[in-house]
Amino acid sequence: FRGRNSFIVAVLIIQMIPAEALFISQYRMLDGWGLLNSVIGLSVLYLAANVPFTIWVLKGFVDGIPIELEESAMLDGCSRVGAFCRITLPLLGSGLVASSIFSFLAVWNEYTLALVTLSAEDSRTLPLWLQGFRGQMQETDWGGIMAGSTLMALPVVILFMIVQKRMASGLTAGALK
Repeated sequence: FRGRNSFIVAVLIIQMIPAEALFISQYRMLDGWGLLNSVIGLSVLYLAANVPFTIWVLKGFVDGIPIELEESAMLDGCSRVGAFCRITLPLLGSGLVASSIFSFLAVWNEYTLALVTLSAEDSRTLPLWLQGFRGQMQETDWGGIMAGSTLMALPVVILFMIVQKRMASGLTAGALK
């Protein structure tokens, strides 16, 4: 599409802004929407933060798919949507898995944005919950911290074991042209 290169450069420039530089505006935005101290508000911020990264990663995968595959599917009677669903989407599978894993890990381990936007006990994320084991001076429960860290890492390890083969092929597929 026209302006594609400008759009990709804008996405890259957005990624250069440190997340901490946006905290005050994000806090005020969530407060204005009435979404402060809510998981929904935090999810909106996570989504907005991860979409540029996902677009950037998937661009390499989309550029690696020959347009001739879609064109030949349309010559064989597929609509544009049908060609996308039957040809392009399966070829993007490994890229979608890879970018999803990276985005999931970024959100799963994120601490500072959740600390700024969530203060209610019932809406805390796991990194904030883990901070509760830290006490004053000599009162830190190191056993609780290590047990909590292990419990927090288990879903990530299980997810990685499930998608390991698909992710490994996805990391290299987007780089090939």
